[in-house]
Amino acid sequence: MTAHALVFVASPEDKPAYREALLMLGRVALNRKLAPPEVLSGWESAQWIYESVDGELRQEAAAAVAELPVDWALTPVEGRRKKLLIADMDSTIINVECLDELADFAGIKAEIAAITERAMRGELDFEPALRERVGKLKGLALDALQKTYDQRVRLNPGAATFVRTMSAHGARCVLVSGGFTFFTSRVADAAGFQANRANVLMDDGTALTGVVQEPILGRKAKLDAMRAEGAALRLNDKDVLAIGDGANDLDMIKAAGLGIAYRAKPLVAAEADAKIDYTSLEAALFFQGYRRGEFVQ
Repeated sequence: MTAHALVFVASPEDKPAYREALLMLGRVALNRKLAPPEVLSGWESAQWIYESVDGELRQEAAAAVAELPVDWALTPVEGRRKKLLIADMDSTIINVECLDELADFAGIKAEIAAITERAMRGELDFEPALRERVGKLKGLALDALQKTYDQRVRLNPGAATFVRTMSAHGARCVLVSGGFTFFTSRVADAAGFQANRANVLMDDGTALTGVVQEPILGRKAKLDAMRAEGAALRLNDKDVLAIGDGANDLDMIKAAGLGIAYRAKPLVAAEADAKIDYTSLEAALFFQGYRRGEFVQ
């Protein structure tokens, strides 16, 4: 059987959580006569290597830390460091949904955000929901785009370190969003992505026309983008790390060798290989076996 690494990550400020997780997961490892854990970063992350894994280990690990504010993953050791990163943007790499924030400048944020939430939870098909929301922004002055970026958009904690570390170790990092190129181009530069793909908002030179360029980059298109990027590098799905939070990310998360749900909707969290609910995006590096000393800021 394939060797697996059981990794947990705690906030560097939460030493009690680190100690408790070390104890609880240590008991799981001790029952299987494993050696002591390898520390990936003091007060943050540690791992155990299992030479063989049965169907009960994941359940045992989940139960052990169910009440603790830590993130964890059980991943194959072989091919652990992924060669291609495909990341969602809104509410994953950045702190907001850009379309909702644009709508705030039009005075209709609550209305748009409600549709966004339903689409991200998988209750609405992404493409028609996007057309509907963009249509409601017809006539919004173009300067609202830059205002939204300057005033609302921030990288999530650990985002730049996550991307730059993978890139520095040879991975191609691509931002693939159901949002808009105005934002992905800027966020990609800020975080260190090598490329970005997204939708295009149409305008008449002074204001939005309420139309998004077709075809729309949605759920299937994200998976297609992942496969196209992998094919260009002669990589397989197992060589990919895909991360996102909404239903339109689910296909790529399920197909990737390591699919991570970041602060995700229940539908996505239930299907992902691993979740990040408590710590920063740096957890995705620990899941791949990176040590703190290898991180690139």
